[in-house]
Amino acid sequence: MISKGQKIAPAQGKLGVVIPGMGAVTSTFIAGVEAVKKGFAKPIGSLTQMGTIRLGKRTDNRIPMIKEFIPLAFLDDLVFGGWDIFSDNIYEAAAKAGVLERSLIDSIRPALEGISPWPAAFDKSYVKRLDGTHVKKASNKMELAEQVQEDIRSFQKKHNLSRIIMVWCGSTEIFLKTSAVHQTIESFEQGLMKNDPGIAPSMIYAYAAIKSGMPYANGAPNLSGDIPALMQLARDRNVPICGKDFKTGQTLMKTILAPGLKSRLIGLNGWFSTNILGNRDGEVLDDPDSFKTKEESKLSVLEHILQPQLYPDLYSKYTHKVRINYYPPRGDNKEGWDNIDIFGWLGYPMQIKVDFLCRDSILAAPLVLDLVLFLDLAQRCGMSGIQEWLSFYFKSPMCAPELYPEHDLFIQLMKLKNTLRFLKGEELITHLGLEYYD
Repeated sequence: MISKGQKIAPAQGKLGVVIPGMGAVTSTFIAGVEAVKKGFAKPIGSLTQMGTIRLGKRTDNRIPMIKEFIPLAFLDDLVFGGWDIFSDNIYEAAAKAGVLERSLIDSIRPALEGISPWPAAFDKSYVKRLDGTHVKKASNKMELAEQVQEDIRSFQKKHNLSRIIMVWCGSTEIFLKTSAVHQTIESFEQGLMKNDPGIAPSMIYAYAAIKSGMPYANGAPNLSGDIPALMQLARDRNVPICGKDFKTGQTLMKTILAPGLKSRLIGLNGWFSTNILGNRDGEVLDDPDSFKTKEESKLSVLEHILQPQLYPDLYSKYTHKVRINYYPPRGDNKEGWDNIDIFGWLGYPMQIKVDFLCRDSILAAPLVLDLVLFLDLAQRCGMSGIQEWLSFYFKSPMCAPELYPEHDLFIQLMKLKNTLRFLKGEELITHLGLEYYD
């Protein structure tokens, strides 16, 4: 249990970052960190590196940088490793992804070439559009989990790491629902031994991380650590966890626009969203079973923000459709179109059109960095289990079973910053008095 103004263990020593899935997002993240360290670029989009936090009254004029207010690990202390079904080192992966200019990755080539993936725990039946040869072999899923744990131990020993964080940046797996095998750690470990089909590779990684005492974040919509067995294991092992599905392009826009509509009590008749995307993620999502997992993550956003049960006249009858189309020429440059049919005073109809031309990995990379640093902070504070204060970063935030997830981006940001204020013994910003009102 955390307390206001509690003692926070210092961020001493090297911090390992291990990532299942070392493709476009991971190579963009690692290359970006190396570029920032050398002063070649700025960490745009990273709250931990560029964000500020207001303390006390506005008239106090106390607005430090977050990284100066809270004891976060330094970028120079990060050491990278991970797994992939392809053997390309990070330089090769970044070159193939085509997200960053070749001149930039060439300027940091030695650092990137020194990071090669370990063979992955992979099963094509969970990601049908991908196939690779750089994979582990084992007689059951428990052996795969043990091999992942051994990779982690070797990595920690080789680099003399004091702490390690795992962030899933792998592909979207087929849609799975929780079942009996996911309910307790005993049933889950039996399922690992018996190769239960309800246990996907991302769950193997989540189990290995939590069992090893490492914080775990899930950047995909897969169930992964969001099952009763692993949530309980995280609490028992005092491990912070969070997820699911990085909030980047179209859904980021929804969590900005929908709270605005609701705040002004503007009604919604329909929201149609379609995307074109040409990278590995787009290829994976071209499979209907993987798309179903992503669709569930995307569709839940509006319902939780708009709360139709509380505002039936405004939001009880809207139509919400989401489409993702694999279009190779676009590569990592995703385009999302939104048609929003709204209505206002006396029911008169209006429309909003949004065309968001974004870069998938460019938006995701700073989220990975923030999650690494904030999860490390959480562990040094003794926080365990689901870190709902990190919902800011996810499309489908994990929360306690008795709660509904908070999707409103602005409420999420307030909760995140208030958590940091609480940890440092500062007063929370509540806007109750005029002197606190923004």
